[in-house]
Amino acid sequence: MKKSKSPADWTVCIPYRPRPVQRTIHRAFETHRFCVLVTHRQLGKTVCAVNHILKSALKNTRPHARYFYVAPLLKQAKLIAWDYLKRYARPIPGVHFSEGELCVSLPNRTRIWVCGADNPDALRGTYADGVVLDEYAQIKPDVFTQIIRPMLLSRDGWVVFMGTPKGQNTFFDLFCQAQKNELKNPQEWWTGVFRATDSGVIAPAELARIEQETPPVIFRQEYLCDFTASAENILIPIDAVLQACTRTYAPSELAGAPKIIGVDPARFGDDRSVIFKRQGCKAFAPLVFTQMDQMTLATRVAQEIEIFRPDGVFIDSGCGGGVIDRLRQLGYVVTEVAFGSSASHPGQYVNKRTEMWGELAQWIQTVGELPDLAELKTDLCSVCYDYDVSGRMRLEPKEKIKERTGKSPDLADALALTFAAPVRRKGPSQGVEFARSEYEVL
Repeated sequence: MKKSKSPADWTVCIPYRPRPVQRTIHRAFETHRFCVLVTHRQLGKTVCAVNHILKSALKNTRPHARYFYVAPLLKQAKLIAWDYLKRYARPIPGVHFSEGELCVSLPNRTRIWVCGADNPDALRGTYADGVVLDEYAQIKPDVFTQIIRPMLLSRDGWVVFMGTPKGQNTFFDLFCQAQKNELKNPQEWWTGVFRATDSGVIAPAELARIEQETPPVIFRQEYLCDFTASAENILIPIDAVLQACTRTYAPSELAGAPKIIGVDPARFGDDRSVIFKRQGCKAFAPLVFTQMDQMTLATRVAQEIEIFRPDGVFIDSGCGGGVIDRLRQLGYVVTEVAFGSSASHPGQYVNKRTEMWGELAQWIQTVGELPDLAELKTDLCSVCYDYDVSGRMRLEPKEKIKERTGKSPDLADALALTFAAPVRRKGPSQGVEFARSEYEVL
């Protein structure tokens, strides 16, 4: 700690060494005004948030700055956050703790309060430079809309919402809305999901023991950050997706399997165009484009065809007519797929889209290897299904998915297109085709 004449010039070393995943979170907190953080248990989100508040408060040069950490209950806030705040603020010279008010006063005249959402009226009429709302699923929504949001206006303050999933509740609704906002305004909004399988906080052996000892729904909610864990109509569960991300196949095991490309052209302004390549049991990292016109997309697809040499190319005809026509004009053989057309197994699936997703779900749950991409995982787990009066499976409409989650599952749709029809591997020279199962690994 280096001390000079003015508190504003002090260099203070807070006794906190963030984990790598916490460093990622801190970078997002510091560069966005509105943050929604979804984490697994034991990641250290409260420690992360307390130190973010403390650092922001120490660096604030405005007079009489104010920050608030809000938990669902005052007792909960005092038990967890207050102790952390005192621990990390104690080395600051001139710091003062008020146990009665649960308030820290810093030498630059900034104050930090620890509060409970069970008495929200106590916050009315004041202002805030920054607020953390912890375990937001247990806080009534009007606490933010009616009390916290007005507090941020005069100081252009920031807010962090954070918690662990507990079903499709107000926190889930906020997360979905935040994803929509992030697409429209990525400079202000950020959403982050950190699962125990990805964060590196819990050792794999310990996580395996927790999984054995914990009911599946609770494990999926609290460690895999699955908002849909308690829902029975999710087509592809997150644990199946995570398992597929751990599979690996050597090139020799894929040598005889057909190569397929799926292309999902953008439908609306904020949707993305996606090219997904798959060879048998292995899906490769997709190519994702925003604001790309159809002629340019056709050129990119042609380049991938030349490189990948696929045995089949399937393109969604819903908004891909221009891409299909241009590729055929260039001499490429491609197959247009209408998502609403009849399924190959009409007694089992309502339409082609449902059938492709059904095949994709079976592939993921049995043999598929997926690229480890957070956005792809979210897309794959976002689709619900039910059955019509004839007992045929049907998927939730894409428009409804976009309304519910804030975006279309473009990445997953492009991968599903690789299951539009059976594909045979072409011979190496004469173009002779031979039959081979989609799921067979050589």
